[in-house]
Amino acid sequence: MNDAARSATDSTRDKHGLIVIGGAGGFIGGSLARYFHERGHTRIRAVDKKPLPEWYQRVPGVESLCMDLSESANCVRACEGACEVYNLAADMGGMGFIENFRVECLRSILINTHMIEAAYRAGVARYFFSSSACAYNTELQKDPKCPALKESDAYPAMAERGYGWEKLLSEMFCQEYWAERGMMTFIARFHNVYGPYGTWDGGREKAPAAICRKVIEAKDTGRREIVIWGDGSQTRSFMYIDDCVKGIDMITHCEELIATPINLGSSELVSVNELVSLAESIGGITLERSYDLDAPRGVGGRNSDNTMIQRILDWQPNRPLRDGLEQTYAWIEQQYMDRKAGKRTVS
Repeated sequence: MNDAARSATDSTRDKHGLIVIGGAGGFIGGSLARYFHERGHTRIRAVDKKPLPEWYQRVPGVESLCMDLSESANCVRACEGACEVYNLAADMGGMGFIENFRVECLRSILINTHMIEAAYRAGVARYFFSSSACAYNTELQKDPKCPALKESDAYPAMAERGYGWEKLLSEMFCQEYWAERGMMTFIARFHNVYGPYGTWDGGREKAPAAICRKVIEAKDTGRREIVIWGDGSQTRSFMYIDDCVKGIDMITHCEELIATPINLGSSELVSVNELVSLAESIGGITLERSYDLDAPRGVGGRNSDNTMIQRILDWQPNRPLRDGLEQTYAWIEQQYMDRKAGKRTVS
């Protein structure tokens, strides 16, 4: 492990400074709050606009605030006394949401605009922004067999409409706050994060969760069929949540990565058809497939080139997809059965 990576795992790090996590009522933000709590950080402030009963995870001992971070005053309140800020708050979801609600996705620029200014005024030492592979040039992603995306492939810019452009512009904010104002900022481009305690139903879920739910429904109802969006040839890589939160921590504590966008994703590329086969294998069932060619399908292919993260951190997300999907499937199956029994569940 090189010196840059070693700083991320240094046991002498101050664990009493206030960590603020925006979007902590959501999937990744909630998992990040738990990650820091389990590593002995004593002061964590979790913020999300959802009512507290609707948060995906509530971590004991963590201050939890229900506030809309698209409003400037709330960002000021959230950042009071903070040493580190992790901004994962955004209005987003799977491809069905991203393609159909572009204005809502674009409006998330308000969150980062207000949050980064509040963090700067509060004297925050480190500011993390969760970007996305949707920021990459879509012209490079038409072929399911396209080469893995390098960090430089975001330019010349042709980001995914709505969500992707918001991420790209927010990255620029982070870079300029470092260049002009000297606040250390860190930027990770996520590639399809999945795992337990995430959205699995309702229209905002991503492909792994949606496919697991469809397989579980088919088993439960006896209707041995599944509808796949697109023709199933589109390819993606999927990163397990534990790899994601570890990567966030490492990136934010690597000074070689100040104001430098970096891929955070698995390099294990699969097609949607292969993902369905994997979920069927876990569920012990084979389904009749039909294809909705009019449904949102996104780009033809997208994968993470991990050359940069391996070089700088001597690490990359490495949870095999089958291992992570087995855990995700089991969690969604329990949620599905609990909901069927009339119990309150995360959706």
